[in-house]
Amino acid sequence: MGVHTVAAPPEAPASTIQTPTRSGWERWRDRYLGIYLSISPFFIIFAIFGLFPIAFALYIAFQQWNGIGDMTFVGLDQFRYLVTDPLFRKSILVTIQIWIISTVPLGLAFLLNQAMRFRMTYRVAFFLPNVTSLVAIAIIFSSIFGNQFGLLNAGLQGIGAERIAWLNEPWGIKVAIAAMVVWRWTGYNAIIYLAGLQAIPDDLYEAAKVDGATQWNLFKDITVPLLRPVILFTLITSSIGGLQLFTEPQILVGNTGGPNNEGLTMVLYLYQQAFVQNQFGYGAAIGWGLFAIIVLFSIANYLIVGRRSDNG
Repeated sequence: MGVHTVAAPPEAPASTIQTPTRSGWERWRDRYLGIYLSISPFFIIFAIFGLFPIAFALYIAFQQWNGIGDMTFVGLDQFRYLVTDPLFRKSILVTIQIWIISTVPLGLAFLLNQAMRFRMTYRVAFFLPNVTSLVAIAIIFSSIFGNQFGLLNAGLQGIGAERIAWLNEPWGIKVAIAAMVVWRWTGYNAIIYLAGLQAIPDDLYEAAKVDGATQWNLFKDITVPLLRPVILFTLITSSIGGLQLFTEPQILVGNTGGPNNEGLTMVLYLYQQAFVQNQFGYGAAIGWGLFAIIVLFSIANYLIVGRRSDNG
């Protein structure tokens, strides 16, 4: 008997084999889902603790609310009152005055950039206050500027002068707060300026000296133009920080802002209205007013410094 074999069915051409199609979501999931999941904690935390408070503050700025009871929609009434509020205008003036007093030129950075003994020790010493507890700093300065037994008054009495009620005098309060701000932030800004100075090539200075340039010419024609981006950065950050002073005046003069509100900064006034008077809606309006002022200051800094830098 012959053996009968069954022929295998012919294989389909390769061109006719169809792979299962994948949806766009599946392709995106396989390629990007793991990446987005790895960075999602930051955005989730930012949305909860950043975006939501901002949106909620904008919402309650149009409401009258004591933090417990029902909200009452008042529209733009609180913003209208904010514009005419004499205490808010006083807080703006006080904040700007303290900010101006606490402004320190960048000469310290030039000193730290010079060749001197123990230069690194000086840099660390100047920067150290920036990482010190702000509350501890405020307590120390309240002892230094104490009206009765402060260190400064002890020194004045030691040389036969009369004591000064630093925290009762309008100018004394501002000087005390400004001194604390200077002590804490001068080293930080000086380190930033120092980094900018060290980025300037020494060849430029050497070539200018060969051409007979003086120290003033070096500073005016080389240092300042090349440092303008750094100066713009420090001006904006210093403006933002100076307009948001809270802990220093709050510990030195209390929630009331001191005699005649001479230590009442904008953020302290916001805290006073929202968390002392329980006017959370008006406190939110003050916060948005502060935001507008900071934006205006930042734009002014850019127009003064940034455009000159762009124009060379």
